[in-house]
Amino acid sequence: MYKIVRKHVFNPTETLLEIEAPAVAKKAQPGQFIILRVDDKGERIPLTVGGYDREKGTVTIIFQIVGASTYKLNQLEVGDCLHDFVGPLGRPTELTGERVCVVGGGLGTAIAYPIAKAFHDEGKDVTAIAGFRNKDLIILHDEFSAAAPGKYYEMTDDGSNGNKGNVVVPLEKMLQEGVKFDKVICIGPVIMMKFVTLCCKKYGVPECVCSMNPIMIDGTGMCGCCRLTVGGETKFACVDGPDFDAYKVDFDEAMQRGTMYKAFEKKAYDEAKCNLFKKEAK
Repeated sequence: MYKIVRKHVFNPTETLLEIEAPAVAKKAQPGQFIILRVDDKGERIPLTVGGYDREKGTVTIIFQIVGASTYKLNQLEVGDCLHDFVGPLGRPTELTGERVCVVGGGLGTAIAYPIAKAFHDEGKDVTAIAGFRNKDLIILHDEFSAAAPGKYYEMTDDGSNGNKGNVVVPLEKMLQEGVKFDKVICIGPVIMMKFVTLCCKKYGVPECVCSMNPIMIDGTGMCGCCRLTVGGETKFACVDGPDFDAYKVDFDEAMQRGTMYKAFEKKAYDEAKCNLFKKEAK
């Protein structure tokens, strides 16, 4: 069993949990993920490692409440335990390049931050961009500011934080002004990563990497649920990724596959809430 030692609620839909998992913390690296189950009847859900403390033996995850399992996960408190917490899985992000730009959108910022921090700790020149729908959904502001000192750009769709626009706006402005990056890494909604990639291609950025987090079940490449088309070949995000050469990813196919189970997910989420409230009423 894996005990929750810290819980922080960012806003009504996003929560941080620090989990006691010494074996995972010992080997975890930025860009990797874990698969957990809330209880013995729960589904397996993949969540990216948002941080780790090897001395304490803990791993941090940040999740958004989007379905039944994350709804149940959010009901847990400090002292409660998860049934399963498997990892680290996937290939870690390659910390190559001297001048890098890390771009995160929405909850993708939880994945982008440990990558930006790792580059910063390596002494690399780091620029970071994060995008959110509005100022109330902003997370990890101080952390990004420390990982990319003086080069952190925070955007909101509605401009409620004073910077209106998506993440491509500051990226394209820098590239237009002649700023050179060895590598751009983007993590977030597939549509966002597609347009970040198109922008990088337009301005000749040598390397653009995207972190793909599609539906996963076993995390070992056996089920095939996380298949993607990369460079015309089928790849599996859980074992071949989650990082891929963004210039080769078929984003349109990935977006189509990502919406296949929306109706089912909403039904399961509504049923989970209903069942939980029935139990509490008793």
